[in-house]
Amino acid sequence: MSAPSQVSAANRENCVVTLDRASAPRVVHYGEGFLYERFPEGTRVIYPPPPLEPVPNVKQAVRHALAHPEGCEPLFALLRPGMKVCIGIDDISLPLPMMRTPDVRQEVLEVVADLLADYGVDDITMVVALSLHRRMTDAEIKRMVGPRIWREFAPDRLFNHDAEDSENMVKIGETERGEPVILSRHAVEADLIIYVNVNLVPMDGGHKSVGVGLCGYETLRAHHTPQAIKNSWSFMDPENSELATIIDRIGEVVDRELNVFTIETTLNNKMYGKQLAFLAKNEDDWTGTDEFAFKSLKWTLDKMPTAAKRAFFHKIPAEYGVTGVVAGRTKAVHPKTLEACYRQYLVPVDGPCDVLVSGIPYLCPYNANSIMNPLLVHCTALGYFFNMYKGACLLREGGVMIIAHPLYDEFHPDHHPSYIEFFHRILPETRDSHVLQRKYEESFARDPAYVQMYRHGNAYHGVHPFYMWYWGEGGRTHAGKVICVGAQNQRCAEILGWDTAATIDEAIGEARAFLSKNEPDITLLHHPPILMAEVSGE
Repeated sequence: MSAPSQVSAANRENCVVTLDRASAPRVVHYGEGFLYERFPEGTRVIYPPPPLEPVPNVKQAVRHALAHPEGCEPLFALLRPGMKVCIGIDDISLPLPMMRTPDVRQEVLEVVADLLADYGVDDITMVVALSLHRRMTDAEIKRMVGPRIWREFAPDRLFNHDAEDSENMVKIGETERGEPVILSRHAVEADLIIYVNVNLVPMDGGHKSVGVGLCGYETLRAHHTPQAIKNSWSFMDPENSELATIIDRIGEVVDRELNVFTIETTLNNKMYGKQLAFLAKNEDDWTGTDEFAFKSLKWTLDKMPTAAKRAFFHKIPAEYGVTGVVAGRTKAVHPKTLEACYRQYLVPVDGPCDVLVSGIPYLCPYNANSIMNPLLVHCTALGYFFNMYKGACLLREGGVMIIAHPLYDEFHPDHHPSYIEFFHRILPETRDSHVLQRKYEESFARDPAYVQMYRHGNAYHGVHPFYMWYWGEGGRTHAGKVICVGAQNQRCAEILGWDTAATIDEAIGEARAFLSKNEPDITLLHHPPILMAEVSGE
C-alpha cells in the first residue's frame, strides 16, 4: 500500500474554532449559491482537515499494489491465458464533484488492462456497477474510463449493469440469515472478478462493491431497510453499523463462491482549485483578495437563473489527489482503506451540541449532472451530513438541525421519475418509513414503467426514492426539529415535516424557543469539503 501522509495535531486543532464578537461572518452552502451569515458568540465551527499529500505517481502506486496485495498472491499470479475476467467499476455517484481527468478509475483500468494483455487474458468484460442507480451515458462513461479504455472495450465489453435483466442475474446462495445473494451473470461466470473502487467516505468499498454494486433488488432490499439504516449508528462508522453487518454477510457468500480481487483507492479532500480555495478556509483568515473573490462569486450567482448556476457548478471538476491504493482480498484490503479515510476526514470534537447547522450544496451522490430535488436534500441533510460523525452523535437527541437550501419543487423527469410520485403522492399520506416499506415499496420496485425507464433510459430504479427516505431515518427520529433556512417552497417543507425560517438568525431563535434554552450549544459544520467529527464526551 502507498501510505497517505499524516496531518499534524496542530492542523487538526485548528479545525475547530469558537466564534467571538470579532469573528467574521461564515460561508454557508445554499444549493447553487451561498449565504454569508454571522453566528452567535460561542458558536463552534468545524472545518475540514487540510488535504493529505497525494501519491507522486498514481500508476506506479497501482502497479505496486497489484504486485504486493493484501491476503493473496499478486494479480499476475492469478492470471492465465484463456480465462474469463469481469471488471466491476464504481459508477458516477462518486467522487463529488467529479474529479479532474484522468479519473483514478481510468488510471487503474489502464494498468490492469496492460497486465491482462501481458498474460494472454483477452476475454474481458467491464461492468459499471450501478446497482439500482441510473445508467451512465456514453459521454459520462468515456470521461470516467478515458478514451483508450472506451475505444478498446465499448460498447460490447464495457457497459452498465442491469439489475432487472432477469436472464443475466444469477443466485449464488444465501447468507446464514436467509438473505439471497443474486448477482450479475457476467461476474458469476467469470474466473476472476477485479473490482475497481474509489473511496470518498468510509461507507463505500469493502463488501459493498460486488455485493451491492452488481446485485439486484432482491439482494439490496435485505439491508436497505428503515430498521437496518436506523440501527447503523453511524453508518459512516462500519464498526457500529447494522447495514454494514448485513452487507458483510452477503460479502462472505460472494467470497466463498467467487474469486474476487479488489482494488481500492482513496482520495484527499482537495475539492477546490486555486480560484475557489477560500471556500475551505477559516473566514477570519481570509485576505482582502479572498473576501473580494467570494463576494464577487456570490453576487454573480445571485443574479443567475438556477439552471445556469447548476450547469456552471456541474462543469467544475474537483482537484482531488489519490492518497493511496490497496489491492487484494476484500476483507484484508478494506480495513486499510478505512484507516486512510479516517486519516483524511476525522476531526476530534469535544462533546455534542444542541443545535447543528449545515448548508446543503447543489450536489449529492444521486444527482450528478442532474437536479438536487427535495427528497435528495432530505437524504443529504438527515442521512449523510447528520451521520458525519464517529463515536458519539454530534447532535444531542431531541436537538435541532438547521439546514440551508432553497428547497424548490423541481425534479429531473428522466433521472428521477419515481421520485415525483413518491414525493407528491405517497409521502403526504405518511412519513412512517415502516408503513412506506410495507405498503408501497414493492409496487414501485415492480412497476413496469419504472423498470422500463431504469433499463432503457437513464432513470434511477423505481424503488430508489424509498431508500432516499430511509437514509434519513436516523436523523429524522433523533432530531427534535428540523428547520430549513431559505426554503422557497413551503409545501415541500411541509411534506418533509420541516419548519422554515427566512434567515439563520431566525432559525436559531426558533431553536432556542423549542429547546427552552437561551444559550444552546451551536455547532456549524463548515463543509464541503467532507469532514467527520470524532465526538468524545457525553
